Amino acid sequence: MTLKIATRRSNLALVQTDYIKNIIEDRFGYTCEKLLVETEGDKNLNVSLDKIGGKGLFVKDIEIALLNKEADAAVHSMKDVPFELCPEFEIAAIPCREDVRDAFISADFESFFKLPYGARVGTSSLRRSAQVKLIRPDIETVAIRGNVETRINKMKSEHMDGIILAAAGLKRLGLESLITNYFDPFTFLPAVGQGALGVEVLKESESYNIFKSLDAEDVRICVEAERSFMRKLNGGCHTSLGAYAVLEGEDIFITGIFQVNGKLVKKDIRGNKWDYISIGEKLGEEILKG
Repeated sequence: MTLKIATRRSNLALVQTDYIKNIIEDRFGYTCEKLLVETEGDKNLNVSLDKIGGKGLFVKDIEIALLNKEADAAVHSMKDVPFELCPEFEIAAIPCREDVRDAFISADFESFFKLPYGARVGTSSLRRSAQVKLIRPDIETVAIRGNVETRINKMKSEHMDGIILAAAGLKRLGLESLITNYFDPFTFLPAVGQGALGVEVLKESESYNIFKSLDAEDVRICVEAERSFMRKLNGGCHTSLGAYAVLEGEDIFITGIFQVNGKLVKKDIRGNKWDYISIGEKLGEEILKG
């Protein structure tokens, strides 16, 4: 049996897809092939995502391949997946989560916290920009898009003092040695689902159960709690929103940030981990109170 897995063309997307491909081949003995898809989000690299439709642009073209039966499944970075999917689709598995933290890279400075006054820092994220301004209002954030390697090159060619990227992507690409320092995820909150992979399928797919078997329950609980928080706030690339959930025994602890009336509000909540959806929603409600 041969299964086709759709993915974006970037090196990071290919590495992530190979991770899923290897598990399927080792566990079930099937052959897996990659279907490379150039998404709308990959084509428009000179415009910020919030101006061209948000992160869903990394998913829509791949979903079309699923609908056309060109692929059996797709592998996404969960932080790129909108909080609402079309009813035909399902995230069958959230199998793993790498380092959730954001990381700072600089060629000239030993830490983000030692940057000179007025330093220029590249980031593609409103969430990161808002949190940078909380820490260092003097820093100029510069919009920068493209894959990981492109952003690193732009840091040098456009004379930035540093850039902020997800640690997970750097580690998966074997670029961990470039990291200057990490941000504490409870202080500098990551994107919803950051570091986690999602396997999307058609609900009617004949191979549904194969991909569903890759699901990691504890990872899914945390990621879905964060996504319920985002859903409650109708968040996306056009908003400064971040969340991080962790399990502590039978409890789930979630911290979230969201911009309310121009102010970045941060709150946290604790509850039974099996109530993860309602707890994420409740955190959103509390944050809206300001």
